[in-house]
Amino acid sequence: MEMNNYYYHFLEQMNKELAFVARELENSIFASPRTMLTHARVFVETILQLVMKVEGLPSRMSLTLIERIDTLNDNGYITREVRDALHSVRMLGNQAAHDTRKFRYSEALESWEAVYEIVRWYVETYGPIEFVFPEYQDPATLGKEHYDISEIEFRLGALEELLNASVGKHDKKFETDDKRKSAAEKTSNPLPPGFTEIRKLIYKNRELEIPHFLRDAFLLPQRFDRSEMYLIRLGAEQQARIMSELPNNLEGLSAHVKRYSAKNEEILFDELKMFIEEEKQRRKITLERPGELFFFFKAEYLIVTEELAKVSLDEDIFSGFPSLLKQLRADQIERVGQLPKELVILAKYDNAGIGTIKSLFEQMKQIQASSTSIHIN
Repeated sequence: MEMNNYYYHFLEQMNKELAFVARELENSIFASPRTMLTHARVFVETILQLVMKVEGLPSRMSLTLIERIDTLNDNGYITREVRDALHSVRMLGNQAAHDTRKFRYSEALESWEAVYEIVRWYVETYGPIEFVFPEYQDPATLGKEHYDISEIEFRLGALEELLNASVGKHDKKFETDDKRKSAAEKTSNPLPPGFTEIRKLIYKNRELEIPHFLRDAFLLPQRFDRSEMYLIRLGAEQQARIMSELPNNLEGLSAHVKRYSAKNEEILFDELKMFIEEEKQRRKITLERPGELFFFFKAEYLIVTEELAKVSLDEDIFSGFPSLLKQLRADQIERVGQLPKELVILAKYDNAGIGTIKSLFEQMKQIQASSTSIHIN
């Protein structure tokens, strides 16, 4: 599903936060029925809070969803069909919140249809008079791009905080305008899957946002020219093997290893910034070119054709690093297609520095270009 082409986009003119939560519900139907069912309940409860506020009905925050349904029903604000739809979302949501069983797509779709009845009633009753509500539409199924369920949960949680603020239900930690603005920026933009910013790394007065897809990324030391040995030493102390092991504040990280200082912390922070930007570019190209095989070297990449993948790793084809080629063949890596996607890993071999790996990468690019030229001619 295109991120700017979700079904409930028309809600943005009434309530952007409501529209964005609906977008995440649609994203989650086939990714995690349980998540959709649980948060659909919160979604419709917020609609009822908005309605009770407009109608001037007593609306304590402690009221349960069933109490809100009964209040609106007893006062004649909802039809039987809307009441039944609300109870359907409520009961399925309660089950999803407490039952450990596997929930089916059909149950999420049942809730999605009930949500449609509720939203249509809300918009037709409290929205613009001239607005014509669209026909029901099934949610988009998972395509080549989809959110990880933990990312959906994060986005939904932040958006629900915004919804709570819109009906006067504030969490103390969320009361400042800056925090609400930050939550809106992280979740309102139509970011590609994986790009939601979920964590910050801090060094002195600088900040570095970590996107979801790098939450547990392996910090391969060879990717960090000036911090390679520092990361190796930190990794031995279980301090920096993966992104999630890094503390939020990098100040003092060097205290875990001998003979390293604050200067190394600063250099690592700078290289982490470059690493994140390189990884973002890599993810974008892999999302744009699904099913392709890539080789990555630093910020560069090479799309591997079937013809290139079959090329033998022999001295008569590749020149300048016979020792590396011999070691690769000893490890049964005999053709280009068997090389690791992350080429800097090859620096683990004896006498194979970054310069050697770059030479291999450039020669593969030349072979690829020559092959393409021949076929074009």
